[in-house]
Amino acid sequence: MKLGEKQILYIVKKVDFGVYLAEEHNDTQDRVLLPLKQAPPGARVGERLEVFIYKDSKDRLIATTNTPKLMMGDVALLTVAQTGKMGAFLDWGLEKDLLLPFRQQVKRVKEGEQVLVSLYIDKSERLCATMNVYRNLRSDSPYHADDQVVGRAYASSDEYGIFVAVDNLYSALLPKKELYGKVELGEELRARVTKVQPDGRLVLSIREKAYLQIHEDADRLLEIIDSYDGVLPFNDRVSPAIILRETGMSKNEFKRAVGRLLKAGRIQITEKVIRKV
Repeated sequence: MKLGEKQILYIVKKVDFGVYLAEEHNDTQDRVLLPLKQAPPGARVGERLEVFIYKDSKDRLIATTNTPKLMMGDVALLTVAQTGKMGAFLDWGLEKDLLLPFRQQVKRVKEGEQVLVSLYIDKSERLCATMNVYRNLRSDSPYHADDQVVGRAYASSDEYGIFVAVDNLYSALLPKKELYGKVELGEELRARVTKVQPDGRLVLSIREKAYLQIHEDADRLLEIIDSYDGVLPFNDRVSPAIILRETGMSKNEFKRAVGRLLKAGRIQITEKVIRKV
């Protein structure tokens, strides 16, 4: 029996409370119950049915003709139905909710929250959910460089940046150098494809190309100066770390925005400050 997958099985026995299914039509040992309420009316021994195999609340194999929102090898966005001592329980379209253990959460989830997960079989041979979805994401996206995409941040790395699931399906990376401001895990991002790797995985940026981004950066810098009552307490000579911390821009982006505002007569630069005109 393929736990967590759909498969076609034979009806080998009928009982008052359902039908028993097996891989071979004459197999009376390795079988699984399809409850009566799931069995098609008039089902007969020898017929074949397509079912999904999982475990019930007593950890017994059980079949269903319903299609869950998540199967083995897939990635899906599921809603947290409730939380408990073992972790969170997700609504995946079946009678028994799916457990997302604490150790498989990249961040603590709350009731009503939507989380991106995959299926795995734990040491006790039970189906569980994991937020570590990397190995189940696809690398055959239809996107090309400069395409606009929507994705969900699902993991982070101090070395590489933020890992993103584009369309909750395709593997992508938002490199560390592209991180301006804080990106929360689970957050939905709008981004631009900067590169498609040879293996098909996407590289993203949440900023436009420089000649387009400069307009937005200039407007943003004016808002920041206003927040300092019209006088920014540093200029473009300070360290890149201070600029990034205070504005969310790289030093080059900051200098381009300053140059644009200076040319438009919107600001003045002194030895220590930038003043709005």
